This record gives sequence, C-alpha cells and structure tokens, in this order.
Amino acid sequence: QVQLVESGGGLVQAGGSLRLSCAASGSGFSINDMNWYRQAPGKQRILVATISSSGSTTYADSVKGRFTVSRDNAKNTMYLQMNSLKPEDTAVYYCNARYRTPLGYLYDNWGQGTQVTVSS
Repeated sequence: QVQLVESGGGLVQAGGSLRLSCAASGSGFSINDMNWYRQAPGKQRILVATISSSGSTTYADSVKGRFTVSRDNAKNTMYLQMNSLKPEDTAVYYCNARYRTPLGYLYDNWGQGTQVTVSS
C-alpha cells in the first residue's frame, strides 16, 4: 500500500505561515486525488483542500485565499502552504491519498498527522 508521512507542523503566532508536506511512498501505485484534512480538539475531521493528479484544486471556505495546496508528482509529495494563520486553524492536519494498485483496485490511506498550533 501507499505510505504517507506528513511533516512541517509546529507552533506559530497568528498571522504567520507554515508549510506542510506529505510524502507518499510505495512502488507500482497510481495516486489520484490527494487531500488535506484537519481535526481540532473535540471536533470532527474536516476536508481542507484537495488536489487532483492533474493539479485541479478545491478548498474549504474557511481557508480560501490563505492556503495553497500543490503537489510534485515526480516526488510523490503534496504540500500545503498556510499563510495568515489564525488561532482557529489550530488542529492536527492529516494527509489522505486515493490510489490505484497495479491490479486496478482503488484504496484510500492516511498519514499519521502533524500538529499545527497557532497562538493569538
């Protein structure tokens, strides 16, 4: 299966920036959509941004204009550039990928998450 590893989280002051990375590993797989989700304490996990294999992107209304998702297909890596961070962006951020196996089966997998904390 495809393994996903996030990095880049941390503590930042409101108005600051962070860049998250999600590296996918595994041979013979074709990765389709990749997504960033986040889960704040006591709340449900929500979709933040999606990027297709062709580079089309969608965003949650709460992050539009502040976050930018991108991917480097050659490196099997997705990024989330987060600018103008707010305390309400504090959450664990998870990478998710949908991929197809060499036999054509479609699966989803998740990373372990990376903590983002924005102080006011």
